[in-house]
Amino acid sequence: MSLRQYIVAAVLAGASLASADNLQPAPQSPIRGTETVRGCFSSLGELELAYGDDIFNSKGLCNTKCRELNKYVAATSLDSCYCGDKYPPSSAKVADNKCTEPCPGFDTEACGGLNTFSVYNTGVRVTVDESEDVQTTSKSNAPTSTTAAPSSTSTTAPTQATSAPAETTSEPPASEPEGGSNTVGIAVGIVCGILAVGAACGAAYFYMRRRRNEEIEEEHRRNAAVNAFITGGKPPGSSDGLSMSDSRLDPVMVNRRMSDGSIADNQDYSRRILRVTNA
Repeated sequence: MSLRQYIVAAVLAGASLASADNLQPAPQSPIRGTETVRGCFSSLGELELAYGDDIFNSKGLCNTKCRELNKYVAATSLDSCYCGDKYPPSSAKVADNKCTEPCPGFDTEACGGLNTFSVYNTGVRVTVDESEDVQTTSKSNAPTSTTAAPSSTSTTAPTQATSAPAETTSEPPASEPEGGSNTVGIAVGIVCGILAVGAACGAAYFYMRRRRNEEIEEEHRRNAAVNAFITGGKPPGSSDGLSMSDSRLDPVMVNRRMSDGSIADNQDYSRRILRVTNA
């Protein structure tokens, strides 16, 4: 092979290498409504798989799919597409020459690389947050394990210190008799109150009963006096009480009204008189 042929082969090889390195574009500022390159990352963060094992894949196809899902971020890796609302953590960003794998069916575009991902802004939103760094999160959780030792040492001392007060708290039961006497006094007072109320109710009952009996007796006496007056003409004790019960008087004539009929004023009609006449 001549020197000229070596030079041509070297130029072609360098051109192929240069074209491979230039598959991943440089990062761009986000523009609303247009997909822009974020960079090459070694981690997906919170991005989730939208489709995979496709015959064709490209930057435009993946961004279109993520925009349909109203996602802000898209990422490609060979024949797979990922979508999400946050960029991968900035600590996972690597050099652009790490994303040199051509997309299936579109050799002029890069779809990630060996354990790397080409990340894009879909244009749905210009300002997008980043996912938390997994390493930072694990470091923040580390102090929880170191604090376990102080917790064990700090709990042993209080348990010993609290054992002494336990002996001093054995005296309060001495105050129980006072509380017991108060309870007895309250019970006695309640019983006495109940008895007093019962006695008052009994006295009121007997008083009302006696008064009622007196009223009944008084009413009986009044009825007896009225009956005696009606049957005898005058109440008992009157000297003329027997004047109306004279058997010689004619009851019919006595009770008859003097104005009934025409009678002679000088004639005594109150008694029955046997008169003898010649037939």
